[in-house]
Amino acid sequence: MHIGPAAAHVQQYAGAESKPGSAGAASRSDQATVVKGRVAKVRDVAITDVHGVSAIRTAGNPGGVEDQVRMYVVRRGAWMLGGTRDRAEHTVPGGQFLLRHVGRPSHFETVPHTTAQVLVLPAAMLKPLPGNRIMTGSADSAEVRLLAAHSNMVHATMAELSPAGVEAAHSSLIELAKAVALHRFDDTEPLLAPALAQAAKDLANGQLADPELSPPMLARQLNVSVRTLQRAFATTGESATACIRHRRLEEARLALATPSGRLSVSELAAHWQFADSSHFIRAFKKRYGQTPTEYARSTRHAGS
Repeated sequence: MHIGPAAAHVQQYAGAESKPGSAGAASRSDQATVVKGRVAKVRDVAITDVHGVSAIRTAGNPGGVEDQVRMYVVRRGAWMLGGTRDRAEHTVPGGQFLLRHVGRPSHFETVPHTTAQVLVLPAAMLKPLPGNRIMTGSADSAEVRLLAAHSNMVHATMAELSPAGVEAAHSSLIELAKAVALHRFDDTEPLLAPALAQAAKDLANGQLADPELSPPMLARQLNVSVRTLQRAFATTGESATACIRHRRLEEARLALATPSGRLSVSELAAHWQFADSSHFIRAFKKRYGQTPTEYARSTRHAGS
């Protein structure tokens, strides 16, 4: 897939244009390629999530002048930056990020099935941190996890934000981008509490069947104290422990609604780390108003 010069690549390769304080999702396809993405712009910060089934690359010779800080967070595949069409200056593999100041447009290219998030940030606020250096690291670091969680929340809520909400979202994006550059974040900053809670939820969602999953485990993975994590969850209206329990119950409920290969109540209780079947049944009924057996029976009747 060939797209416009790098000066416009953040929005063009996603197949969408966004106005400040807006968000959108788009897909672009032709006979040779399928690219899906979403774009959000919060004042002078642009966030683009992109998944390319085939390769994405610049077309022509990028020209002009830019003054931006860009961050590439590559979850899968690889993103090649700079150099010539035949030889890249830098490659960001899956599981890594790259942060740098950009003074002029340059070529970029991805391998097929690349999934990445690209943030374009104001140079005036961030350029002093990387300077002329190219900063790289793990996309699974605590700071990147928080930035990704906050970016996802921006995508989900941008259309509903008030002017004050847009300002808060922008300030948090800047602070979290600085945290990535500095390899630390201010865990006492109230603006960052929602991002910290969301990052913990994202981590927990991938470890729900782990018997070791707990608030202390999540706090260690995010490099914060348990008290700080609990303080962040207080802004969501539920504790970290309750969040884990509710997510496990939801997964068990979904499993009960599966028409084939359904686990027994005792098997579900063990799989989702409840102490025993009795605890699981009581928790399930308190959450959904029915026992697991009653719920499973009602879904069978609804589907018949």
